[in-house]
Amino acid sequence: QVQLVESGGGLVQPGGSLRLSCAASGSIFSINTMGWYRQAPGKQRELVAAISSSGRTNYADSVKGRFTISRDNAKNLVFLQMNSLKPEDTAVYSCNAHLRSTWSGWNDYWGQGTQVTVSS
Repeated sequence: QVQLVESGGGLVQPGGSLRLSCAASGSIFSINTMGWYRQAPGKQRELVAAISSSGRTNYADSVKGRFTISRDNAKNLVFLQMNSLKPEDTAVYSCNAHLRSTWSGWNDYWGQGTQVTVSS
């Protein structure tokens, strides 16, 4: 079994910062891409940022220059540093990992999500 567990969400004022963390655990053989997605009320889920196992990153245009994704391959961790937060960043943020477990092929796994609210 594989689990992804996020932490670090919360309430922050506009212009503030938050750091999200996601830990992948369980019967993991190898992890390829890890990423963060978000879904705001009434909107579709969208990719925020992703990072490959070699460290190549890509970002949504709306967060470029404000958010930074990073990972610790040895510990199966991925982080999202969010700076200069705006009210429109308010959403449930979910961690995603494209990985191969010890008992199955390559699949996408998701965390339960963590709420980020940007409000004064």
